[in-house]
Amino acid sequence: MTTARPSCLAESLNGTLSDMMDRDSSIVLIGQDIGRLGGVFRVTRGLQGRFGVDRVRDAVLAESSIVGQAIGMSIAGLKPICEIQFDGFVYLAMNQIVTQAAKMRTRWNGDLDLHLVVRVPVGGGIRAVEHHSESPEALFAHTPGLHVAYPSSPEDAAAMLEYACHLGAPVIFFEPKRLYWHRRRQARSDAHALSALGARVVRSGSDITVAGWGAVLEEVLAAADDLAGTIDVEVIDLRWIAPMDADTVLTSVARTGRLLIVHEAVEFCGVGAELAATVSERGWADLTAPVRRLAPPRHIYPPADFEADHLVDQPAVVRMIEEMCR
Repeated sequence: MTTARPSCLAESLNGTLSDMMDRDSSIVLIGQDIGRLGGVFRVTRGLQGRFGVDRVRDAVLAESSIVGQAIGMSIAGLKPICEIQFDGFVYLAMNQIVTQAAKMRTRWNGDLDLHLVVRVPVGGGIRAVEHHSESPEALFAHTPGLHVAYPSSPEDAAAMLEYACHLGAPVIFFEPKRLYWHRRRQARSDAHALSALGARVVRSGSDITVAGWGAVLEEVLAAADDLAGTIDVEVIDLRWIAPMDADTVLTSVARTGRLLIVHEAVEFCGVGAELAATVSERGWADLTAPVRRLAPPRHIYPPADFEADHLVDQPAVVRMIEEMCR
């Protein structure tokens, strides 16, 4: 008897896109090289051959055009899913995303369902340089009218993508690059999020709460395993950056009394600062120690040979947890 190999993020997303397009003829994909090539990371591999060039559209090299076309498709009643080739290229579509898509539903008094998903490969760990290894989630989380998704596992990514596609509001859907073809993953609990937009407790513990999202959850869970028997670590996957489910984090902190927030984006003005402020304001009476953050400094992403010095790694998470639990 052979054991099926575990799915990776790219395969999970590919299968989900295929299933959704089978069921809903209004779903259209658009992006640079997503058709014949299947995208840089092969997430859309085989979909143009199956659904045709009208539904899996290779776009010109212009992110503003990709998102602009998708907004028009959505207004016309389609459900477009864009692919931005790399995180650092999404800035070229900021006008379309921030000044147009994010505001359209309110501008039309809520009478418009804007089915729009912008998929963005995100983060480092693939030996690339700036514009290919960035983590810009805070820019979009700050923008009213946008939902921001940031899954950390293949199973969650599939469910979150399907939800995003049918939400009726624009979603920036971040996909951690280093998880695309990564099959060996840390064990997680079977607990489910309390809602489609909720955070999820992926490891239960009693001594400290560690919250994060995306690929860095692998380092956090590995650190929690290292400390098992000495420090009991509870790990929360935030899953959605905006809207943010702070209640799940607050409930956990009420049990543990401590909160560490770990993320791959630079620490300054990051999403972790918002979560830290919220817990400090609403959960002050439950805290037995100051809320701490662990994230890279405010530096431009370095060349490949130096990215290990920039990213948060497992030993750094272990050291911070030990320091907070002395």
